[in-house]
Amino acid sequence: MVLAGMVAGGMNAVVGSGTLVTFPVLLAIGYPPVVANVSNTLGLVPGSISGAVGYRRELVGQWVRVLRLGTAGVLGAVVGAGLLLVLPPSAFEAIVPALIVLALTLVVLQPWLTRKLVAIQEERHPHGGLPLQLAIFATGVYGGYFGAAQGVLMLALMGILMDESLQRINAVKNVLAALVNLTSGIVFVFVADVAWLVVLLLAGGSIVGGVLGARVGRRMPAFWLRGVIVVVGIAAIVQILTR
Repeated sequence: MVLAGMVAGGMNAVVGSGTLVTFPVLLAIGYPPVVANVSNTLGLVPGSISGAVGYRRELVGQWVRVLRLGTAGVLGAVVGAGLLLVLPPSAFEAIVPALIVLALTLVVLQPWLTRKLVAIQEERHPHGGLPLQLAIFATGVYGGYFGAAQGVLMLALMGILMDESLQRINAVKNVLAALVNLTSGIVFVFVADVAWLVVLLLAGGSIVGGVLGARVGRRMPAFWLRGVIVVVGIAAIVQILTR
């Protein structure tokens, strides 16, 4: 659990999709899917926070942006956590691969799409405007329900709709993911069964992984970071389809 949490924390800091490491481990140990999902969400929150702290330099001057997008993400997380309690897992998991494919396509095409947007309009909204807030709300719903690859989706959406470097966008992504997971985790504490030992073990590992992942991710050129996002996303699709 500690090792899985460490790997997931590092992945979440650099790209996202750490849930695709820890969730299958919990299932393999024997935890029911809902208990595994709930405990996993809570356990990875500290790692998301440590990853965000590791990107603190890139967060300078972005706190208004974080507040606007974070509010949308938190509201979405509440809705997503509620859906987990009332819908069968197959309802959302059926569209997860399609969402990841969309995210990867957007990440790969981001430079080209950015140039097209600049050609159409002289200046993009500094915080993405209402379209990005709605997109982050929808991503928060997904993150509150299951969360795998929500970081990839956030990176893709912010990269296209905001005029900002990929590293600074990644810093915002880490904060948003932490807020979404924390919000849904708080909901789960009151209405779902939680395996607290699992939460503690994952939390310990994810904190270390988040710190290490931030150190690695901050030094990656945009091209390589985009490549890592694509590799992780493809691995996520394969794992979900073959599970």
